[in-house]
Amino acid sequence: QVQLVESGGGLVQPGGSLRLSCAASGFTPDHYAVGWFRQAPGKEREGVSCISSRGTDTYYADSVKGRFLVSRDNAKNTVYLQMNSLKPEDTAVYYCAARPFMCAWNVRWDYWGQGTQVTVSS
Repeated sequence: QVQLVESGGGLVQPGGSLRLSCAASGFTPDHYAVGWFRQAPGKEREGVSCISSRGTDTYYADSVKGRFLVSRDNAKNTVYLQMNSLKPEDTAVYYCAARPFMCAWNVRWDYWGQGTQVTVSS
């Protein structure tokens, strides 16, 4: 049974940092790219970042470029999203998702986690 579980969300002040984790089980980790998405209240879900199955390619939305860093440890079946210089507009539920091998937007993602809330507020 495939499972993705996010953790690491919480409340942080503007300018602060959080590290999200996406723990995967039930599939071979180096066969799947992992993407991070977020959805704020009243807004559509958007892609934030992605890392290919072996970690050789990474992608970032313009809104987070230079502030967020995605990485993976396939030995631990875990993907991380380090979020720095957080802004109130980063407030959202963050989800990780998996699809075979390569990152791609506007396509079907096979597996999704349940999400973790990130709130940036003073």
